[in-house]
Amino acid sequence: MTGWTMFCGAMCALLLCCADTVAAGDEDLFVVYRGSDGPGAGKHIVLVSGDEEYRSEEALPQLGKILAKRHGFTCTVLFAVDPDTGEIDPENRRNIPGLEALARADLMIIATRFRDLPDEQMAHIDAYLRAGKPLIGLRTATHAFAIQSSETYQHYTWNCAQEGHEGGFGKQILGETWVAHHGGHGRESTGGIIAPGAEAHPIVRGLGEAPVWGPSDVYRVRLPLPGDSMPIVLGAVLGGMSPDDRPVEGPQNEPMMPIGWTKTYAVEEGPRGRVFSSTLGAANDFTATGSRRMIVNAAYWALGMEDAIPATGTNVDLVGAYEPSNFSFGGHRKGVKPADHALND
Repeated sequence: MTGWTMFCGAMCALLLCCADTVAAGDEDLFVVYRGSDGPGAGKHIVLVSGDEEYRSEEALPQLGKILAKRHGFTCTVLFAVDPDTGEIDPENRRNIPGLEALARADLMIIATRFRDLPDEQMAHIDAYLRAGKPLIGLRTATHAFAIQSSETYQHYTWNCAQEGHEGGFGKQILGETWVAHHGGHGRESTGGIIAPGAEAHPIVRGLGEAPVWGPSDVYRVRLPLPGDSMPIVLGAVLGGMSPDDRPVEGPQNEPMMPIGWTKTYAVEEGPRGRVFSSTLGAANDFTATGSRRMIVNAAYWALGMEDAIPATGTNVDLVGAYEPSNFSFGGHRKGVKPADHALND
C-alpha cells in the first residue's frame, strides 16, 4: 500500500467519522418513537411543536408515545430549539430542526404559533402540503406562521391578505385562522359535544363514554366553515374549569363553536389531502381521555384508516408519567432537551 493510498484511506475514515458526528448531533434536536406492532406499523407521523403558551412541547411527545406504543406508528417529534444550547425553547420562533423528516412522513400533526421559520425549513412544510398529504392542526395551528423575515412563504402567514391566500395556512389549509377567544380565557373551560350529523363519524367513536374536555377555552371561528368542512365536535363554553361545570347561558353557546372539524385541502392545482382541525390542544387538555381519543381517532381517519378504529374508540392510555404544565406565556420548563423526552424501552 502506497503512502498516498494510506493518506486517502485515513482521510475517508476521518470524513466518515465527522459525518457520523454531525448526524448524531442533528438527531439530538428531535426525538423518535419507533412503532411497535399495531395497525400503524410501517406508517410515519411527524409531530411539529412550537408555541409559547399551550405547551405543545409537552403535549406532542405524549401523543407521539401513544401513537407509537399503542398503535404501531413510528413518530418523530420536533421542537423549537435554541441553536446555541440545544434546549427546547418555544420562545425561539425561528428554528424547528428536523423538518426534513416530512419528506418521508405519512401524516403531519402541527401545533405551532406565529413561527417565522427560515426558507430552508419552511420549504419542507411547503413541499409536504403541495403533495396533498394528510394533516392535523391543533389549537394555535390556526395561526401557525407569521413569516416576516422572507417573502418566499409569506402566503402562509396567519393574516395574509394576498388574493387566493387570505388568512394564510390557517384559513386556506385548516379552515380558519386566528379570530378571538370565545370562552373566558383561564376561567371558562371547554366541554365537547358531538355535532349534529356527526354521530356516525369514525372520529367520534368512543367519545360518548369518554367525552372531550379541556381547560383551554373555546376559540371563535367564523360560521359557516369554508368549503367541504364538516363540524365533528362542538365546544360548549363551561362556567368553570372543571368538566362537571355547566355550560354558560347566552350567546357564547348560541350557537356553539366547532372545536373539531374535517375538510380537505389542495395547494394550487395539487392533489387533495384530508385535514382534521381542532382548536383544543393545550398540553393539559390531553389529561382528558376523550380529548386524546379524538385526536388519535382523527389520525386514523386522516390516513384513510378509519375502518381500523374500534367501535369503542382507540386505546389512548398514557405512556409513562404525564404531568403537563398549565398553559401560560413564559411557562415552559427550562433546561429540557429533546432527548429528555426519549422512551427508555
